[in-house]
Amino acid sequence: MKIIIAGGGTGGHLFPGIALAEEFIRRDSSAEVIFVGTEHGIEARIIPREGYQIRFLRAEGIVGKPLMHKVMGVIRMAFSFVDARNILAAVGPDIVIGVGGYASGALVLMANLRSLPTLIHEQNSVPGATNRILGRIVDRVCVTYQESMSVFPLAKTFLTGNPVRLKIMKGDRDAGCRLFCLDRDAFTVFIFGGSAGAKSINRTMVDALNHLGGLKDRIQFLHQTGDADLENIRDAYRKAGVRGTVAPFIYQMAEAYAVADVVISRAGATTLAELTALGKPAVLVPYPHAAGRHQEFNAMKMKEMGAAQVVLDHEMSGEVLAGHIREMFEGAPVLKEMQRASRGLGRPDACSRIVDLALGLLRNHSGKKKSG
Repeated sequence: MKIIIAGGGTGGHLFPGIALAEEFIRRDSSAEVIFVGTEHGIEARIIPREGYQIRFLRAEGIVGKPLMHKVMGVIRMAFSFVDARNILAAVGPDIVIGVGGYASGALVLMANLRSLPTLIHEQNSVPGATNRILGRIVDRVCVTYQESMSVFPLAKTFLTGNPVRLKIMKGDRDAGCRLFCLDRDAFTVFIFGGSAGAKSINRTMVDALNHLGGLKDRIQFLHQTGDADLENIRDAYRKAGVRGTVAPFIYQMAEAYAVADVVISRAGATTLAELTALGKPAVLVPYPHAAGRHQEFNAMKMKEMGAAQVVLDHEMSGEVLAGHIREMFEGAPVLKEMQRASRGLGRPDACSRIVDLALGLLRNHSGKKKSG
């Protein structure tokens, strides 16, 4: 069985695809999973580390871009269909799965034109442009949130949740503390703003260090900054005399979550799926420019259920962020209640449900070929 998983660009699109790949191989060790993305997306460096094959096509986003970028994006889009056709011919997949992002569009569309089984997964409550188009033609649509079901044809749309990688569930606090040079017994705050970091969170966290007062010797930080802010943030922790490990990108997310007592992050759908699967209390800072404000909606749902605190990007300050950290450090009962609420929102069976649908598609397709 050969499976193509197409998409990426960001971790929010890519990591659910990796979770699906793991589940396919767990069920059938002879299964072959090939990823398709772009050379400039996060998938170019993540997929080889995960041990999967990856093929590239020429594609680029055009929404919200300047005119010249849109022109070049349209040209690359034309090339992406040629690349998609060549990849499908070379690989000969049994099924094609799109996980979002502009890299998935051409591949899934060309697979549909070749009458291959196709399935897409939408992570967000407000579906992206690519999946809105693909939803009309694919065989199955899997969604994370009830709110997005009405966007797609109901007869072929299924509420599955968002897949979480198996290894995320297997992190070990002791191993994580050794890996990140942290004190096992100290209260640990894990901060990340997505795969490229978040400047506003980084900048505000620097200010927050000045408002932690007597907590400096009792807490520690693990902070993913992105490349651009790395040195400035490291210097800020040194000058503030606060313990922590600062890295541009963290590949060992299972261990990072395992050491965390509290997470401060954006509110992308994949991040929230991981937080709720693990029951991690969080302070969520939704990305303000997310399409349709979907991160804000996702975060507010977490807050309403008692699983997280929410700070809007434009309301964020060092004092506010430090206040939330202090509240969680000092309020053990509150923290435990947030953990319980977070786990209650998790969908640990999401991966299994999507793979069940994919395998059902394959069986139906094989049956039709035989009867034909």
